Amino acid sequence: MPIYNDQLNNTITLTKTPTRIISVVPSQSEFLWHIGIKKQLVGITKFCIHPTEMFNSIDRVGGTKKLNIDKIRALKPDLIIANKEENNQAEIELLQKEFNVWISDIYNFDDSFKMMKLLALILNKEEEVKVLITQIKKSLLSIKNIFNKKTVAYFIWYKPYMLAANDTYINFILNYLGLKNIAFKLTRYPSIDIENLEKLKPQFCFLSSEPFPFKQKHIFELQQHLPNSKIIIVDGEVFSWYGLRMLHLAKYVKSLTSIV
Repeated sequence: MPIYNDQLNNTITLTKTPTRIISVVPSQSEFLWHIGIKKQLVGITKFCIHPTEMFNSIDRVGGTKKLNIDKIRALKPDLIIANKEENNQAEIELLQKEFNVWISDIYNFDDSFKMMKLLALILNKEEEVKVLITQIKKSLLSIKNIFNKKTVAYFIWYKPYMLAANDTYINFILNYLGLKNIAFKLTRYPSIDIENLEKLKPQFCFLSSEPFPFKQKHIFELQQHLPNSKIIIVDGEVFSWYGLRMLHLAKYVKSLTSIV
């Protein structure tokens, strides 16, 4: 029987190609739908909003951090696709006792490509994934170092202000675009007070549209403390979703350069 490793080196054993799949990661659900995993997909989270057709047609099994375990059991999946950062460890460990759970761990583009290739092997979608990865890699070449070493603070939360720092996929993207993350000495998603922000004086402040939905009023509030920073709201999905969403990154970033 085929044995497969996930990105945490856990192993799962499958007797056949999965026909009842639950994805509890929004970006990976979008990717699965794109490569043709439609009839096999029986469960997603309430945050798996892209594409609309998938969101409107597939059963939801709770949120990424609070899954409906009983509903997952009722759907009888032969494969659950999860992520180390986005899902609750205790819930995933519980599911691993009952089901095949494949876990991704993404910090950069190469990790994302590996995730896509490994899932392609399990799902017999190698050709579809090969085409997608080729398209993504070609598009990414046009935006490497496009910001030419400007400094940036990438905000993910309000009250307290929280930034994306080192050891995150967002930080990798910022670096790839030629942006110097002011929080590069910190780890993961630290909080920061306004006094330290004023001292660091980032040239750009990117206020992410998710997980906190920043609005124009937050730009106005922050601008009082950082009058010389260019502060804009950015599409958090483009900066934090891997898989298919990487194909949107180049076009979006080029549109950003026209306003910053």
